Amino acid sequence: MELEQLRIFTALCEAGGFSAAARRLYKSHSSVSRAVSALERELGVTLCERDRTRFALTAAGERLYAGALELLKEADELEERVKG
Repeated sequence: MELEQLRIFTALCEAGGFSAAARRLYKSHSSVSRAVSALERELGVTLCERDRTRFALTAAGERLYAGALELLKEADELEERVKG
């Protein structure tokens, strides 16, 4: 699991869909989808239910989202401390 994948996943959760997350991140829809699919394969769980008209987090997705927010906040704070 990489920080960039978590950043993409949190953007997806906050935007409420793949296209909206892609626009927010200045990425393609397919790159967002690939990042989330890679996370799902690595973790062995489904993180979100998706089809053309709806997006919803699974219980595992909700847990990952909460943990990712904390981890990303800590990573950003660490970067700031190192930069001085």
